[in-house]
Amino acid sequence: MKNTDTAGQKGYDAGKKISGIKRHIAVDTPGLPHAIPVTTAEVTDRNGALAAFDRCTGHLQHVTSVLVDGGYSGKPFTEAVQQTIGAAVEIDKRSELHTFAIMPNDGSSNDPSPGSTKCRRLWKNCERKLNTSLQMIHLAFLVLLLRRS
Repeated sequence: MKNTDTAGQKGYDAGKKISGIKRHIAVDTPGLPHAIPVTTAEVTDRNGALAAFDRCTGHLQHVTSVLVDGGYSGKPFTEAVQQTIGAAVEIDKRSELHTFAIMPNDGSSNDPSPGSTKCRRLWKNCERKLNTSLQMIHLAFLVLLLRRS
Protein backbone atom coordinates (compact mmCIF):
# COMPACT_ATOMS: atom_id res chain seq x y z
CA MET A 1 0.00 0.00 0.00
CA LYS A 2 1.48 3.33 -1.01
CA ASN A 3 1.98 6.07 1.57
CA THR A 4 1.02 9.70 1.49
CA ASP A 5 3.38 12.40 2.73
CA THR A 6 1.79 12.40 6.18
CA ALA A 7 2.46 8.70 6.87
CA GLY A 8 4.92 8.17 9.68
CA GLN A 9 6.09 4.56 9.45
CA LYS A 10 7.00 3.24 6.04
CA GLY A 11 9.44 0.93 4.34
CA TYR A 12 10.58 0.15 0.81
CA ASP A 13 9.70 -3.03 -1.07
CA ALA A 14 12.38 -3.44 -3.73
CA GLY A 15 10.48 -6.19 -5.55
CA LYS A 16 7.34 -4.09 -6.06
CA LYS A 17 9.25 -0.79 -6.06
CA ILE A 18 6.83 0.80 -3.59
CA SER A 19 7.45 2.79 -0.46
CA GLY A 20 4.73 2.14 2.09
CA ILE A 21 3.16 -0.56 4.22
CA LYS A 22 1.84 -4.09 3.72
CA ARG A 23 -1.43 -5.50 4.97
CA HIS A 24 -1.33 -9.26 5.51
CA ILE A 25 -4.89 -10.51 5.81
CA ALA A 26 -5.77 -14.13 6.66
CA VAL A 27 -9.40 -14.91 5.85
CA ASP A 28 -11.49 -18.06 5.90
CA THR A 29 -13.49 -19.44 2.96
CA PRO A 30 -16.47 -17.05 3.36
CA GLY A 31 -14.05 -14.11 3.57
CA LEU A 32 -14.20 -13.42 7.31
CA PRO A 33 -10.93 -12.00 8.68
CA HIS A 34 -9.01 -13.93 11.31
CA ALA A 35 -5.61 -12.22 11.40
CA ILE A 36 -4.57 -8.80 10.09
CA PRO A 37 -1.05 -7.61 10.84
CA VAL A 38 0.16 -4.38 9.25
CA THR A 39 3.89 -4.09 8.64
CA THR A 40 6.26 -1.78 6.84
CA ALA A 41 6.89 -2.70 3.19
CA GLU A 42 10.32 -4.24 3.66
CA VAL A 43 8.80 -7.22 5.54
CA THR A 44 8.48 -10.16 3.15
CA ASP A 45 5.10 -11.71 2.39
CA ARG A 46 6.13 -14.97 4.07
CA ASN A 47 7.21 -13.23 7.28
CA GLY A 48 4.03 -11.15 7.29
CA ALA A 49 1.88 -14.27 6.94
CA LEU A 50 3.78 -15.95 9.77
CA ALA A 51 3.22 -12.84 11.89
CA ALA A 52 -0.51 -13.14 11.16
CA PHE A 53 -0.50 -16.78 12.23
CA ASP A 54 1.56 -16.04 15.35
CA ARG A 55 -0.81 -13.27 16.34
CA CYS A 56 -3.93 -15.44 16.21
CA THR A 57 -2.70 -18.96 16.96
CA GLY A 58 -5.57 -19.63 19.37
CA HIS A 59 -8.24 -18.74 16.80
CA LEU A 60 -6.61 -20.85 14.07
CA GLN A 61 -6.29 -24.13 15.96
CA HIS A 62 -8.99 -25.85 13.87
CA VAL A 63 -7.47 -24.86 10.52
CA THR A 64 -6.33 -27.91 8.55
CA SER A 65 -4.99 -26.29 5.37
CA VAL A 66 -3.85 -22.85 4.27
CA LEU A 67 -4.34 -21.83 0.62
CA VAL A 68 -1.67 -19.38 -0.62
CA ASP A 69 -0.28 -18.17 -3.93
CA GLY A 70 3.15 -18.89 -5.39
CA GLY A 71 4.83 -16.10 -3.43
CA TYR A 72 4.60 -18.20 -0.28
CA SER A 73 6.31 -21.31 -1.66
CA GLY A 74 9.25 -22.90 0.06
CA LYS A 75 9.94 -25.54 2.63
CA PRO A 76 10.85 -23.11 5.48
CA PHE A 77 7.46 -21.37 5.19
CA THR A 78 5.60 -24.69 5.05
CA GLU A 79 7.43 -25.97 8.13
CA ALA A 80 6.85 -22.72 10.03
CA VAL A 81 3.10 -22.85 9.32
CA GLN A 82 3.02 -26.49 10.41
CA GLN A 83 4.77 -25.62 13.69
CA THR A 84 2.70 -22.48 14.35
CA ILE A 85 -0.87 -23.59 13.64
CA GLY A 86 -0.47 -27.25 12.60
CA ALA A 87 -1.89 -26.78 9.11
CA ALA A 88 -0.74 -27.97 5.71
CA VAL A 89 0.10 -25.38 3.04
CA GLU A 90 -1.54 -25.65 -0.39
CA ILE A 91 -0.02 -23.47 -3.11
CA ASP A 92 -2.03 -22.32 -6.14
CA LYS A 93 0.06 -22.86 -9.24
CA ARG A 94 0.27 -19.90 -11.60
CA SER A 95 -0.47 -22.06 -14.65
CA GLU A 96 -3.74 -23.16 -13.02
CA LEU A 97 -4.76 -19.56 -12.40
CA HIS A 98 -4.70 -18.60 -16.09
CA THR A 99 -7.21 -21.16 -17.32
CA PHE A 100 -10.80 -20.13 -17.89
CA ALA A 101 -13.43 -21.98 -15.93
CA ILE A 102 -16.84 -21.00 -14.63
CA MET A 103 -16.63 -21.07 -10.86
CA PRO A 104 -19.64 -22.26 -8.86
CA ASN A 105 -21.24 -19.66 -6.63
CA ASP A 106 -20.67 -21.04 -3.14
CA GLY A 107 -21.53 -17.83 -1.33
CA SER A 108 -17.91 -17.06 -0.51
CA SER A 109 -16.41 -13.65 -1.06
CA ASN A 110 -14.28 -13.24 -4.17
CA ASP A 111 -12.49 -10.18 -2.81
CA PRO A 112 -12.28 -10.20 0.98
CA SER A 113 -10.27 -7.00 1.16
CA PRO A 114 -11.89 -3.99 2.78
CA GLY A 115 -11.03 -1.98 -0.32
CA SER A 116 -13.88 -3.75 -2.08
CA THR A 117 -16.31 -1.96 0.24
CA LYS A 118 -15.26 1.40 -1.24
CA CYS A 119 -13.54 2.65 1.91
CA ARG A 120 -11.81 5.74 0.59
CA ARG A 121 -9.73 6.00 3.73
CA LEU A 122 -7.86 2.84 2.70
CA TRP A 123 -6.87 3.79 -0.85
CA LYS A 124 -3.48 4.89 0.48
CA ASN A 125 -1.86 4.81 3.87
CA CYS A 126 -2.48 8.22 5.41
CA GLU A 127 -1.89 7.21 9.02
CA ARG A 128 1.19 8.14 11.04
CA LYS A 129 1.26 4.87 13.00
CA LEU A 130 0.79 1.28 11.88
CA ASN A 131 -1.69 0.61 14.69
CA THR A 132 -4.00 3.37 13.43
CA SER A 133 -3.90 1.85 9.96
CA LEU A 134 -4.76 -1.53 11.46
CA GLN A 135 -7.76 -0.05 13.29
CA MET A 136 -9.04 1.52 10.04
CA ILE A 137 -8.86 -1.92 8.40
CA HIS A 138 -10.79 -3.42 11.32
CA LEU A 139 -13.48 -0.75 10.91
CA ALA A 140 -13.69 -1.42 7.17
CA PHE A 141 -14.14 -5.15 7.79
CA LEU A 142 -16.79 -4.35 10.38
CA VAL A 143 -18.70 -2.36 7.75
CA LEU A 144 -18.28 -5.25 5.30
CA LEU A 145 -19.67 -7.73 7.82
CA LEU A 146 -22.59 -5.50 8.76
CA ARG A 147 -23.54 -5.09 5.09
CA ARG A 148 -23.57 -8.87 4.64
CA SER A 149 -26.03 -9.47 7.46
